[in-house]
Order: sequence, then structure tokens, then C-alpha cells
Amino acid sequence: MTVHPRHRALSLLIAALTLVLGLTAAVAPASATRTPPAKPTIVLVHGVFADASGWNATITALQAAGFPVIAPANPLRDLTSDAEYISSVVDTITGPVILVGHSYGGAVITNAARGHANVKALVYVAAFAPDEGENILQIADSYPGGKLSSSLLTRPFPGGVDGYIDPAKFREVFAADLPASVTRLMAATQRPGSLGGLSMASGVPAWKTVPSWFVIPTADYAIPPAAQRFMAQRAGGKVTEVKGASHVVMQSRPDTVVKQILAACTATR
Repeated sequence: MTVHPRHRALSLLIAALTLVLGLTAAVAPASATRTPPAKPTIVLVHGVFADASGWNATITALQAAGFPVIAPANPLRDLTSDAEYISSVVDTITGPVILVGHSYGGAVITNAARGHANVKALVYVAAFAPDEGENILQIADSYPGGKLSSSLLTRPFPGGVDGYIDPAKFREVFAADLPASVTRLMAATQRPGSLGGLSMASGVPAWKTVPSWFVIPTADYAIPPAAQRFMAQRAGGKVTEVKGASHVVMQSRPDTVVKQILAACTATR
């Protein structure tokens, strides 16, 4: 039987497509393995007496390196609800997450990371890393060198009392290595923390199961460096100390903070 040229051409086309599709299926798994892993989302959590703008230099560097970054507004009302809020932010993120906390924000990430398998690392920047049952005022007062408690001013609000750092002492306690012109603005715009929240007991710490990194400034008068060293050692964290840096080391020495965050990203891939 004579095969029409058009039928022969169609048969050849189908055979060619079948061959191409077969080859594509064969090489697809190999190609997939060469796809680089997604970069983790960096979630930066600020502490009391500050806001998310304190992370600006850190954000700029991380974004330039191609990392997605979120710096949410920490409510600063009480540890439980603040941690629940940050946890809800993590709920919205697909893929790996690195949680970074400054100061009281460290206590928040310690609690917020629980139950999130995609949280791959905790980075504590001049931060509290409490154990279960501890509160941050207790930790700050347990080591010499701290000036935070003696510098607090209180203002009542409906349902509680807020704590501020006395503007006259703000630079000395919080940011001694920043220009006075900058710290005057920071003191005037500081976000207070509820004293009830600051004295609230922490829950089961995520650092017991999630690897941790610490940045410890040696001239920190808000959280004594000795307290930070103790918490880092207890958590089994990897530590970088920044000689002469104040409590706002992410503003005065953002390069060191970014390096420690990148180290956490690299080690947890």
C-alpha cells in the first residue's frame, strides 16, 4: 500500500516529537538538581525603645545581596502576644526563614520560632535569649554593668504602664557610639515597652532545637555583655564580639551584623 507523503510527514513529525519529549523527561530531573536553593527570608525583629528603622543599614546590605527581607513592627505590648504576632508573620512566608532579634526582640524570636519547621536559624543581636520562666528585666539586673533599670521612666496608659529610657540618659545607655544629633532624635521618637510585658515569663525556648548565632557588643549598657555571653553559651550559639560597640550595634557596626546573619544563612542551607 502506498503511503501518502502528507501521512508520512505527519508520522515523522509525531516520531520526532515523541523523541524530544522523551529526551526532555529524561534530562528534567538532572536539570532540577542544578537549580540553586531559594535564599531564606530574613525577618528582622526590633526591640523596645526603638523601631524597625534601626535595621535600615542591615536591610540595605541584605537586599543588595539578593535576600528577601521583612522588618515588621513589633507591637511591644507583652511577650506572649508579641511572639504570636511575629509567628503570624512567619506563617505567611513560604520557604526557609532566618529570624533575627535585637534586644527584647531576641526574647520575641525565642518564642515566635516554636512550631515553625522552616525557621532555620536564630540570630541574636545585642539580644536576650531567655530560658523558660525567665524574664528580661530579671536577666538585665542579674549581671553587673547594666544601666537600663536605673534609667527607666514610666508613663501609665489605659491598662498598664509603659517604660521609656530617660532622654537625658538615652545616649549613654542605648547608643553611645552614635552621634548625639542622632540619639536626640532616637530618644524623642523611642517606642516604649509595657512593663508588664517586659517582666513576663518566657516560654520554652526555640534555641534548644534551632541553631543560633550571637553578636555581642562589648560596650552595651542596656544588656550587660556578661549576660549575653552566658545566654550564648547556654544556647550553644556561635558568637562574634564587637569591641567598643553599643547596644545598637546594627546601626553603628552593620557590617559585622550582616556577616553574622550571612554566616547563619550559609551554615543552614
